[in-house]
Amino acid sequence: MNPYILSTLLLGLGLGTTITFMSSHWLLAWMGIELNTLAIMPLMAQLHHPRAVEAATKYFLTQAAGAATLLFASITNAWLTGQWDIQQLSHPLPMTLITLALALKIGLAPLHAWLPEVLQGLDFTTGLILSTWQKLAPFALLLQIHPPNSNILIFLGLTSTIVGGWGGLNQTQLRKILAYSSIAHLGWMLLILQFSPSLTLLTLLTYFVMTAAMFLTFKTNKTTNINALATSWAKAPALTTLTPLIFLSLGGLPPLTGFMPKWLILQELTKQSLAPTATLAALTALLSLYFYLRLSYAMALTSSPNNLTSTPAWRLPSTQNTLPLAITTALTIFLLPLTPATMALLTI
Repeated sequence: MNPYILSTLLLGLGLGTTITFMSSHWLLAWMGIELNTLAIMPLMAQLHHPRAVEAATKYFLTQAAGAATLLFASITNAWLTGQWDIQQLSHPLPMTLITLALALKIGLAPLHAWLPEVLQGLDFTTGLILSTWQKLAPFALLLQIHPPNSNILIFLGLTSTIVGGWGGLNQTQLRKILAYSSIAHLGWMLLILQFSPSLTLLTLLTYFVMTAAMFLTFKTNKTTNINALATSWAKAPALTTLTPLIFLSLGGLPPLTGFMPKWLILQELTKQSLAPTATLAALTALLSLYFYLRLSYAMALTSSPNNLTSTPAWRLPSTQNTLPLAITTALTIFLLPLTPATMALLTI
């Protein structure tokens, strides 16, 4: 892609998210989200492949439906209450509609069906943008309107953790597995949203770091399915040694970084007298942990072509920058000792 066009599209992504962050008016927030959607569409379709065009079309139709619902709900709120302020959302009808519209935009279950299909048609770089940056603007709105004592957030959160764990069990395509992993992590964030917004932000940032490490690992190895993972030893032995730790961190096992947000979320849910919810969320994390272990086995404990039939790719020296991968991998593995400092920041 022409670097000037690419710079314009990336500027549009940043500008759209910034507009939504800074807005206190529903129309301005809607405009920022739409700018985000329009900026990422050419990045999705840049491969000129039928699968990429299909993914871009599905994404556009889904985001258009979510944006239309968001605009309708904000107009309904203005009609019922006479104001457009985001933080003054008081009527339950527009609040429910806006919550569902934002859930559709970020891919929460049961409004998640578009996310694995769209992510499967993208390259890893665009998929990383879709899985991280594109979540920021809707989450900013959810943090501003988070309704107190809202059962819909608990329902969406638990459904997402269950679907995210269950849906990834029978997948062989890595991008679909990452999509279901994203759905499960977003469910954990939504469970705690109304009780501790600062903990939701911590979980979101931790998820961004771990997901970036995972996408960059697969991009470095040029692997798109589980069978191709078996050739990782020959491509990058050191990275193959560390990648199972990234998988286990995504699964939330100590002593890795991913354990910290899950531990704090379960602690906060128990404090809020939601022990059954915390128990169910912890059980659904085992489903996600299963397919993370499956990926670890295929990548680090299998030598191609002994057990897995795969076509080895022609190996050339990698020319891409590995510094972002090194940074995100280190953060994914070693941040748990900072938990006391993190808890101190959360209580400020």
